[in-house]
Amino acid sequence: MTKKRPSINSGHRFPLWTIGLVGILLLILVPVLYFLPRAQAKNDPAAHIPEKPVHVDHKDIVKGDFKTGQDVTRACLECHEDAATDFMTTTHWTWESKPFDVPWRDEPVTIGKANQINNFCISSQGNQKSCMSCHAGYGWEEFEPYDYSKSENVDCLACHADVGVYAKGSYGNPAEGIKLLAAAQSVRTPTRDNCGKCHFDGGGGNGVKHGDLDESLYFPDENLDVHMGGDLNMQCVDCHWTENHQILGRMIADNYTIDPKEQVSCEQCHVNQKHEDERINTHLASVACQTCHIPALATEEPTKIIWDWSQAGQEGRVDDHYTYLKIKGEFVYDKNFAPTYLWFNGNNEYRYILGDKIDPNTVTYINKPAGSIDESNSKIFPFKLHIAKQPYDTVNNYLLQPITSGKDGFWTNFNWDQAFELAAPITGVEYSGEYGFTETYMYWTTTHMVQPAENALTCESCHGENGRMDWTALGYPGDPIEWGGRK
Repeated sequence: MTKKRPSINSGHRFPLWTIGLVGILLLILVPVLYFLPRAQAKNDPAAHIPEKPVHVDHKDIVKGDFKTGQDVTRACLECHEDAATDFMTTTHWTWESKPFDVPWRDEPVTIGKANQINNFCISSQGNQKSCMSCHAGYGWEEFEPYDYSKSENVDCLACHADVGVYAKGSYGNPAEGIKLLAAAQSVRTPTRDNCGKCHFDGGGGNGVKHGDLDESLYFPDENLDVHMGGDLNMQCVDCHWTENHQILGRMIADNYTIDPKEQVSCEQCHVNQKHEDERINTHLASVACQTCHIPALATEEPTKIIWDWSQAGQEGRVDDHYTYLKIKGEFVYDKNFAPTYLWFNGNNEYRYILGDKIDPNTVTYINKPAGSIDESNSKIFPFKLHIAKQPYDTVNNYLLQPITSGKDGFWTNFNWDQAFELAAPITGVEYSGEYGFTETYMYWTTTHMVQPAENALTCESCHGENGRMDWTALGYPGDPIEWGGRK
Protein backbone atom coordinates (compact mmCIF):
# COMPACT_ATOMS: atom_id res chain seq x y z
CA MET A 1 0.00 0.00 0.00
CA THR A 2 1.40 3.40 -0.95
CA LYS A 3 1.72 6.13 1.66
CA LYS A 4 -0.25 9.27 1.15
CA ARG A 5 1.95 12.30 0.55
CA PRO A 6 1.22 15.02 3.08
CA SER A 7 -0.66 18.02 1.71
CA ILE A 8 1.06 21.36 1.79
CA ASN A 9 -1.83 22.60 3.88
CA SER A 10 -1.45 19.98 6.52
CA GLY A 11 0.88 19.97 9.52
CA HIS A 12 3.47 22.77 10.01
CA ARG A 13 3.80 25.41 7.34
CA PHE A 14 7.41 26.26 8.31
CA PRO A 15 10.25 24.17 9.62
CA LEU A 16 10.51 24.10 13.40
CA TRP A 17 13.92 25.80 13.31
CA THR A 18 12.30 29.07 12.11
CA ILE A 19 10.45 29.42 15.41
CA GLY A 20 13.76 29.36 17.25
CA LEU A 21 15.20 31.92 14.85
CA VAL A 22 12.31 34.30 15.51
CA GLY A 23 12.83 33.90 19.24
CA ILE A 24 16.52 34.73 18.97
CA LEU A 25 15.75 37.78 16.84
CA LEU A 26 13.25 39.01 19.41
CA LEU A 27 15.79 38.60 22.19
CA ILE A 28 18.18 40.80 20.22
CA LEU A 29 15.79 43.39 18.83
CA VAL A 30 13.63 44.13 21.88
CA PRO A 31 16.44 45.59 24.04
CA VAL A 32 17.97 47.35 21.03
CA LEU A 33 14.68 49.02 20.17
CA TYR A 34 14.09 49.85 23.81
CA PHE A 35 17.33 51.76 24.12
CA LEU A 36 17.19 53.51 20.75
CA PRO A 37 16.74 57.31 21.04
CA ARG A 38 13.05 58.11 20.87
CA ALA A 39 11.52 61.20 19.32
CA GLN A 40 10.17 62.26 22.66
CA ALA A 41 13.67 62.16 24.19
CA LYS A 42 14.67 64.97 21.87
CA ASN A 43 12.11 67.16 23.57
CA ASP A 44 13.16 66.10 27.06
CA PRO A 45 15.35 68.93 28.40
CA ALA A 46 17.22 66.57 30.71
CA ALA A 47 18.43 64.59 27.69
CA HIS A 48 20.54 67.56 26.59
CA ILE A 49 22.46 68.07 29.82
CA PRO A 50 26.07 67.00 29.21
CA GLU A 51 27.22 63.89 31.00
CA LYS A 52 29.97 64.59 33.50
CA PRO A 53 33.01 62.34 33.61
CA VAL A 54 33.23 60.03 36.59
CA HIS A 55 35.08 61.85 39.33
CA VAL A 56 38.37 60.38 40.50
CA ASP A 57 38.94 60.92 44.20
CA HIS A 58 42.30 62.66 44.59
CA LYS A 59 42.74 62.00 48.29
CA ASP A 60 45.20 59.16 47.69
CA ILE A 61 46.64 60.60 44.49
CA VAL A 62 47.88 64.04 45.49
CA LYS A 63 50.94 64.01 47.71
CA GLY A 64 53.35 66.72 48.72
CA ASP A 65 54.34 69.45 51.08
CA PHE A 66 52.88 72.46 49.32
CA LYS A 67 54.21 75.83 50.45
CA THR A 68 52.48 77.99 47.83
CA GLY A 69 49.55 77.85 45.46
CA GLN A 70 52.02 77.61 42.59
CA ASP A 71 53.34 74.37 44.12
CA VAL A 72 49.83 72.91 43.87
CA THR A 73 49.45 73.99 40.25
CA ARG A 74 52.75 72.39 39.27
CA ALA A 75 51.52 69.15 40.81
CA CYS A 76 48.22 69.40 38.91
CA LEU A 77 50.04 69.91 35.61
CA GLU A 78 52.00 66.69 36.02
CA CYS A 79 48.82 64.82 35.01
CA HIS A 80 46.69 67.55 33.45
CA GLU A 81 49.39 68.78 31.09
CA ASP A 82 47.25 71.06 28.90
CA ALA A 83 44.89 72.39 31.57
CA ALA A 84 46.76 75.63 32.29
CA THR A 85 47.44 76.32 28.60
CA ASP A 86 43.76 75.88 27.81
CA PHE A 87 42.62 77.97 30.75
CA MET A 88 44.98 80.83 29.93
CA THR A 89 43.10 81.45 26.66
CA THR A 90 39.82 82.10 28.50
CA THR A 91 38.37 85.35 29.81
CA HIS A 92 38.29 83.83 33.28
CA TRP A 93 42.08 84.23 33.07
CA THR A 94 42.57 87.32 30.89
CA TRP A 95 39.60 89.30 32.27
CA GLU A 96 39.62 90.94 28.85
CA SER A 97 37.68 90.42 25.64
CA LYS A 98 38.98 89.95 22.15
CA PRO A 99 39.60 93.25 20.27
CA PHE A 100 36.47 94.94 18.91
CA ASP A 101 36.07 97.61 16.25
CA VAL A 102 33.68 100.20 17.68
CA PRO A 103 32.30 103.13 15.65
CA TRP A 104 33.52 105.84 18.04
CA ARG A 105 37.19 104.73 18.20
CA ASP A 106 39.85 104.67 15.47
CA GLU A 107 41.65 101.63 16.88
CA PRO A 108 40.27 98.28 18.08
CA VAL A 109 39.53 98.12 21.80
CA THR A 110 39.23 95.35 24.36
CA ILE A 111 36.73 95.27 27.18
CA GLY A 112 36.90 93.54 30.51
CA LYS A 113 37.51 93.76 34.23
CA ALA A 114 41.23 94.03 33.60
CA ASN A 115 41.13 97.33 31.73
CA GLN A 116 37.71 98.99 31.76
CA ILE A 117 35.35 100.80 34.07
CA ASN A 118 32.01 99.84 35.64
CA ASN A 119 29.56 101.56 37.98
CA PHE A 120 29.97 99.25 40.97
CA CYS A 121 33.51 99.15 42.38
CA ILE A 122 34.52 101.22 39.32
CA SER A 123 37.67 99.30 38.28
CA SER A 124 40.12 96.57 39.23
CA GLN A 125 43.19 98.33 37.81
CA GLY A 126 45.44 99.27 40.70
CA ASN A 127 43.06 97.56 43.14
CA GLN A 128 44.64 94.12 42.87
CA LYS A 129 44.76 93.58 46.63
CA SER A 130 40.98 93.16 46.88
CA CYS A 131 39.68 92.55 43.36
CA MET A 132 41.97 89.63 42.61
CA SER A 133 40.46 87.51 45.36
CA CYS A 134 38.03 86.60 42.56
CA HIS A 135 40.62 86.07 39.82
CA ALA A 136 41.70 82.48 39.18
CA GLY A 137 45.37 83.41 39.35
CA TYR A 138 48.11 83.84 41.94
CA GLY A 139 50.82 86.44 42.44
CA TRP A 140 49.30 89.81 41.63
CA GLU A 141 51.19 92.92 42.76
CA GLU A 142 50.02 96.46 43.32
CA PHE A 143 50.72 98.88 40.46
CA GLU A 144 52.69 96.21 38.57
CA PRO A 145 51.66 94.63 35.23
CA TYR A 146 50.61 91.02 35.62
CA ASP A 147 52.49 88.29 33.77
CA TYR A 148 49.68 86.34 32.11
CA SER A 149 52.13 83.85 30.58
CA LYS A 150 53.08 81.97 33.77
CA SER A 151 51.14 78.72 33.85
CA GLU A 152 52.17 78.09 37.45
CA ASN A 153 50.12 81.14 38.47
CA VAL A 154 46.86 79.51 37.33
CA ASP A 155 44.78 78.83 40.45
CA CYS A 156 43.29 75.38 39.84
CA LEU A 157 41.87 75.32 43.36
CA ALA A 158 39.66 78.37 42.81
CA CYS A 159 37.30 76.36 40.63
CA HIS A 160 37.97 72.78 41.67
CA ALA A 161 38.67 72.66 45.42
CA ASP A 162 36.01 72.12 48.06
CA VAL A 163 35.08 75.58 49.32
CA GLY A 164 35.03 74.19 52.83
CA VAL A 165 38.80 73.81 52.75
CA TYR A 166 39.94 76.51 50.31
CA ALA A 167 39.50 80.26 49.97
CA LYS A 168 41.37 83.04 48.21
CA GLY A 169 42.82 86.11 49.90
CA SER A 170 44.69 89.26 48.93
CA TYR A 171 46.40 89.58 45.55
CA GLY A 172 44.78 86.34 44.36
CA ASN A 173 46.82 84.16 46.69
CA PRO A 174 45.42 81.48 49.01
CA ALA A 175 43.90 82.98 52.14
CA GLU A 176 46.01 82.88 55.27
CA GLY A 177 45.84 79.57 57.14
CA ILE A 178 44.71 77.46 54.17
CA LYS A 179 46.02 73.88 54.22
CA LEU A 180 47.00 73.46 50.61
CA LEU A 181 47.40 69.67 50.65
CA ALA A 182 43.87 69.21 51.96
CA ALA A 183 42.57 71.65 49.34
CA ALA A 184 44.40 69.86 46.53
CA GLN A 185 43.08 66.47 47.66
CA SER A 186 39.51 67.80 47.66
CA VAL A 187 39.34 68.76 43.97
CA ARG A 188 36.32 67.79 41.87
CA THR A 189 34.08 69.05 39.08
CA PRO A 190 33.10 72.67 39.84
CA THR A 191 29.86 73.10 41.78
CA ARG A 192 27.61 76.07 42.53
CA ASP A 193 29.79 76.62 45.61
CA ASN A 194 32.83 77.28 43.43
CA CYS A 195 31.08 79.51 40.91
CA GLY A 196 29.10 81.30 43.58
CA LYS A 197 32.14 82.41 45.54
CA CYS A 198 32.71 85.06 42.89
CA HIS A 199 29.48 85.32 40.94
CA PHE A 200 27.10 85.46 43.91
CA ASP A 201 29.25 88.00 45.74
CA GLY A 202 30.52 90.08 42.80
CA GLY A 203 30.54 93.85 43.09
CA GLY A 204 31.35 93.91 46.79
CA GLY A 205 28.96 91.53 48.55
CA ASN A 206 26.08 89.09 48.45
CA GLY A 207 23.64 89.94 45.66
CA VAL A 208 25.18 93.35 45.00
CA LYS A 209 25.68 93.10 41.28
CA HIS A 210 23.28 90.86 39.38
CA GLY A 211 19.91 90.58 41.05
CA ASP A 212 19.48 87.01 39.77
CA LEU A 213 22.59 85.57 41.44
CA ASP A 214 23.11 85.55 45.19
CA GLU A 215 23.88 83.23 48.09
CA SER A 216 20.27 82.01 48.28
CA LEU A 217 21.20 79.81 45.30
CA TYR A 218 23.58 77.70 47.37
CA PHE A 219 20.59 75.78 48.76
CA PRO A 220 17.56 76.90 46.74
CA ASP A 221 14.14 75.32 46.59
CA GLU A 222 12.41 74.94 43.24
CA ASN A 223 10.25 78.01 43.83
CA LEU A 224 13.40 80.13 43.87
CA ASP A 225 15.02 78.44 40.87
CA VAL A 226 13.34 75.55 39.11
CA HIS A 227 16.67 74.32 37.71
CA MET A 228 18.99 74.66 40.67
CA GLY A 229 16.40 73.79 43.30
CA GLY A 230 14.35 70.74 44.15
CA ASP A 231 15.10 67.33 42.70
CA LEU A 232 16.94 68.69 39.66
CA ASN A 233 19.69 70.36 41.74
CA MET A 234 21.44 71.46 38.56
CA GLN A 235 24.97 72.82 38.71
CA CYS A 236 26.23 75.85 36.80
CA VAL A 237 28.17 73.68 34.34
CA ASP A 238 24.94 71.89 33.33
CA CYS A 239 23.96 75.03 31.38
CA HIS A 240 27.34 76.70 31.01
CA TRP A 241 28.74 73.89 28.88
CA THR A 242 32.50 73.67 29.09
CA GLU A 243 35.14 72.29 26.75
CA ASN A 244 38.88 72.69 27.32
CA HIS A 245 38.06 75.18 30.08
CA GLN A 246 36.14 77.40 27.64
CA ILE A 247 32.91 78.07 29.52
CA LEU A 248 29.83 78.85 27.47
CA GLY A 249 28.23 82.17 28.33
CA ARG A 250 29.28 85.76 27.73
CA MET A 251 28.13 88.96 29.44
CA ILE A 252 27.32 92.23 27.72
CA ALA A 253 29.04 94.01 30.60
CA ASP A 254 32.43 92.92 29.30
CA ASN A 255 31.88 92.65 25.56
CA TYR A 256 30.62 94.68 22.63
CA THR A 257 29.30 92.01 20.26
CA ILE A 258 28.81 88.38 21.25
CA ASP A 259 28.72 85.33 18.97
CA PRO A 260 25.47 83.42 19.68
CA LYS A 261 27.58 80.24 19.74
CA GLU A 262 29.27 81.59 22.88
CA GLN A 263 25.99 82.20 24.68
CA VAL A 264 23.90 80.04 26.94
CA SER A 265 20.29 79.80 25.74
CA CYS A 266 17.13 78.14 26.98
CA GLU A 267 16.88 76.37 23.61
CA GLN A 268 20.04 74.37 24.34
CA CYS A 269 17.89 71.96 26.31
CA HIS A 270 14.33 73.07 25.60
CA VAL A 271 14.52 72.04 21.96
CA ASN A 272 11.47 72.77 19.80
CA GLN A 273 9.28 72.98 22.86
CA LYS A 274 5.98 74.79 22.48
CA HIS A 275 3.27 75.82 24.89
CA GLU A 276 -0.07 74.08 24.83
CA ASP A 277 -1.75 77.46 24.45
CA GLU A 278 -1.10 78.70 20.93
CA ARG A 279 -1.68 82.28 22.03
CA ILE A 280 1.49 82.03 24.09
CA ASN A 281 3.44 80.57 21.17
CA THR A 282 2.66 83.68 19.11
CA HIS A 283 4.82 85.63 21.59
CA LEU A 284 7.98 83.53 21.04
CA ALA A 285 9.27 85.62 18.14
CA SER A 286 9.18 88.83 20.18
CA VAL A 287 9.48 87.86 23.85
CA ALA A 288 12.44 86.08 25.44
CA CYS A 289 11.73 83.03 27.61
CA GLN A 290 13.27 84.83 30.58
CA THR A 291 10.75 87.68 30.34
CA CYS A 292 7.82 85.48 31.37
CA HIS A 293 9.64 82.88 33.43
CA ILE A 294 11.68 85.26 35.62
CA PRO A 295 8.93 87.59 36.81
CA ALA A 296 10.95 89.18 39.64
CA LEU A 297 14.50 89.96 40.69
CA ALA A 298 16.12 89.33 44.05
CA THR A 299 13.24 87.28 45.39
CA GLU A 300 15.15 86.10 48.46
CA GLU A 301 18.09 88.47 49.01
CA PRO A 302 18.00 92.21 48.21
CA THR A 303 20.18 93.55 45.43
CA LYS A 304 21.80 96.96 45.05
CA ILE A 305 20.06 99.26 42.57
CA ILE A 306 21.65 102.65 43.40
CA TRP A 307 25.22 103.42 44.46
CA ASP A 308 26.23 107.03 45.22
CA TRP A 309 30.02 107.36 45.49
CA SER A 310 29.77 111.11 46.10
CA GLN A 311 28.76 110.47 49.72
CA ALA A 312 31.78 108.31 50.56
CA GLY A 313 34.35 109.40 53.14
CA GLN A 314 31.97 111.25 55.47
CA GLU A 315 32.89 111.36 59.12
CA GLY A 316 30.43 110.53 61.89
CA ARG A 317 28.03 108.38 59.86
CA VAL A 318 27.25 104.86 61.01
CA ASP A 319 28.17 102.11 58.58
CA ASP A 320 25.30 99.88 57.44
CA HIS A 321 25.69 97.34 54.65
CA TYR A 322 22.37 98.28 53.01
CA THR A 323 22.40 102.07 53.31
CA TYR A 324 25.87 103.56 53.86
CA LEU A 325 29.55 102.61 54.08
CA LYS A 326 32.22 105.23 54.57
CA ILE A 327 34.49 103.59 52.02
CA LYS A 328 31.79 103.34 49.32
CA GLY A 329 29.04 105.90 49.90
CA GLU A 330 25.24 105.61 50.00
CA PHE A 331 23.19 102.72 48.62
CA VAL A 332 19.65 101.71 47.83
CA TYR A 333 18.74 98.01 47.79
CA ASP A 334 15.50 96.43 46.60
CA LYS A 335 13.94 92.99 46.77
CA ASN A 336 11.33 91.05 44.79
CA PHE A 337 10.78 93.69 42.10
CA ALA A 338 10.08 93.62 38.38
CA PRO A 339 13.01 93.82 35.94
CA THR A 340 13.54 96.57 33.39
CA TYR A 341 12.45 95.49 29.90
CA LEU A 342 14.32 96.37 26.70
CA TRP A 343 14.58 95.06 23.16
CA PHE A 344 17.74 92.96 23.02
CA ASN A 345 19.60 91.20 20.20
CA GLY A 346 22.43 89.82 22.34
CA ASN A 347 24.93 92.65 21.80
CA ASN A 348 25.68 96.13 23.06
CA GLU A 349 24.79 99.30 21.20
CA TYR A 350 27.45 101.07 23.27
CA ARG A 351 29.97 100.16 25.93
CA TYR A 352 31.87 102.93 27.73
CA ILE A 353 35.60 102.73 27.00
CA LEU A 354 38.02 104.33 29.43
CA GLY A 355 38.66 107.86 28.18
CA ASP A 356 35.37 108.27 26.29
CA LYS A 357 34.00 111.81 26.55
CA ILE A 358 30.72 112.26 28.41
CA ASP A 359 28.05 114.90 28.84
CA PRO A 360 27.85 115.25 32.63
CA ASN A 361 24.39 116.79 32.34
CA THR A 362 22.88 113.59 30.95
CA VAL A 363 23.06 109.92 31.88
CA THR A 364 26.24 108.11 30.80
CA TYR A 365 25.65 104.50 29.76
CA ILE A 366 28.37 102.14 30.90
CA ASN A 367 26.68 99.66 28.60
CA LYS A 368 23.58 99.97 26.47
CA PRO A 369 21.94 96.77 25.20
CA ALA A 370 21.35 96.72 21.45
CA GLY A 371 18.01 95.96 19.84
CA SER A 372 14.82 97.55 18.63
CA ILE A 373 11.25 96.78 17.69
CA ASP A 374 12.28 96.95 14.03
CA GLU A 375 14.88 94.18 14.29
CA SER A 376 13.53 90.68 13.71
CA ASN A 377 16.29 89.15 15.85
CA SER A 378 15.47 91.34 18.87
CA LYS A 379 13.27 90.20 21.72
CA ILE A 380 11.87 91.90 24.80
CA PHE A 381 14.31 90.87 27.52
CA PRO A 382 14.52 91.47 31.31
CA PHE A 383 17.43 93.39 32.83
CA LYS A 384 18.57 94.66 36.16
CA LEU A 385 19.37 98.37 35.87
CA HIS A 386 22.02 99.64 38.26
CA ILE A 387 22.26 103.42 38.68
CA ALA A 388 25.36 105.05 40.09
CA LYS A 389 26.77 108.46 40.82
CA GLN A 390 30.49 108.12 40.14
CA PRO A 391 33.48 110.42 39.66
CA TYR A 392 34.47 112.17 36.45
CA ASP A 393 37.05 114.73 35.40
CA THR A 394 35.25 118.09 35.12
CA VAL A 395 37.91 119.52 32.78
CA ASN A 396 38.41 116.58 30.44
CA ASN A 397 34.82 115.30 30.73
CA TYR A 398 35.51 111.61 31.11
CA LEU A 399 34.90 109.13 33.89
CA LEU A 400 37.68 108.68 36.43
CA GLN A 401 39.02 105.55 37.99
CA PRO A 402 40.29 105.91 41.57
CA ILE A 403 42.66 103.67 43.45
CA THR A 404 40.58 102.46 46.37
CA SER A 405 42.44 99.53 47.90
CA GLY A 406 45.98 99.34 49.26
CA LYS A 407 48.51 101.92 50.36
CA ASP A 408 47.35 105.56 49.90
CA GLY A 409 44.14 104.39 48.22
CA PHE A 410 40.84 106.13 48.92
CA TRP A 411 39.89 103.56 51.54
CA THR A 412 43.04 104.46 53.48
CA ASN A 413 42.96 108.27 53.61
CA PHE A 414 39.62 109.19 51.89
CA ASN A 415 41.36 111.66 49.58
CA TRP A 416 39.80 111.59 46.11
CA ASP A 417 42.53 113.72 44.51
CA GLN A 418 45.24 111.36 45.65
CA ALA A 419 43.20 108.33 44.54
CA PHE A 420 42.84 109.76 41.01
CA GLU A 421 46.49 110.79 40.79
CA LEU A 422 47.61 107.30 41.77
CA ALA A 423 45.43 105.79 39.06
CA ALA A 424 46.56 108.05 36.18
CA PRO A 425 49.87 106.30 35.36
CA ILE A 426 48.17 102.89 35.57
CA THR A 427 45.17 103.65 33.35
CA GLY A 428 46.85 106.16 31.05
CA VAL A 429 43.94 108.56 31.63
CA GLU A 430 45.19 111.98 32.75
CA TYR A 431 43.68 113.61 35.82
CA SER A 432 43.24 117.38 35.53
CA GLY A 433 42.98 117.95 39.28
CA GLU A 434 39.26 118.76 39.11
CA TYR A 435 36.54 116.20 39.70
CA GLY A 436 32.79 115.91 40.17
CA PHE A 437 30.17 113.16 40.13
CA THR A 438 27.80 112.16 37.35
CA GLU A 439 24.98 109.66 36.90
CA THR A 440 25.63 106.39 35.05
CA TYR A 441 23.49 103.41 34.01
CA MET A 442 24.64 99.80 33.72
CA TYR A 443 22.48 96.86 32.64
CA TRP A 444 22.77 93.21 33.62
CA THR A 445 20.91 90.46 31.79
CA THR A 446 18.45 88.47 33.91
CA THR A 447 18.79 84.74 33.20
CA HIS A 448 18.79 82.92 36.56
CA MET A 449 16.12 82.29 39.21
CA VAL A 450 13.75 80.81 36.64
CA GLN A 451 10.38 80.26 38.32
CA PRO A 452 8.11 77.20 38.06
CA ALA A 453 5.65 77.41 35.15
CA GLU A 454 2.73 78.26 37.41
CA ASN A 455 4.56 81.44 38.51
CA ALA A 456 5.17 82.72 34.98
CA LEU A 457 3.68 86.01 33.84
CA THR A 458 0.10 85.88 32.61
CA CYS A 459 -1.75 88.02 30.07
CA GLU A 460 -2.77 90.47 32.79
CA SER A 461 0.84 90.89 33.91
CA CYS A 462 1.73 92.79 30.76
CA HIS A 463 -1.50 93.73 29.04
CA GLY A 464 -4.24 95.95 30.31
CA GLU A 465 -4.37 99.04 32.44
CA ASN A 466 -2.01 97.80 35.18
CA GLY A 467 0.43 95.89 32.97
CA ARG A 468 4.13 96.10 33.75
CA MET A 469 5.29 96.90 30.20
CA ASP A 470 5.95 100.45 29.03
CA TRP A 471 4.71 99.85 25.51
CA THR A 472 5.49 103.33 24.28
CA ALA A 473 9.11 103.08 25.47
CA LEU A 474 9.36 99.75 23.64
CA GLY A 475 8.27 101.44 20.41
CA TYR A 476 4.61 100.39 20.22
CA PRO A 477 1.83 102.95 19.69
CA GLY A 478 0.08 101.34 22.65
CA ASP A 479 -0.74 97.97 24.14
CA PRO A 480 -0.26 95.50 21.25
CA ILE A 481 -3.28 93.52 22.38
CA GLU A 482 -5.24 96.52 21.03
CA TRP A 483 -2.85 97.97 18.46
CA GLY A 484 -1.29 94.76 17.15
CA GLY A 485 2.23 93.37 17.33
CA ARG A 486 5.29 94.46 15.43
CA LYS A 487 5.35 93.98 11.69
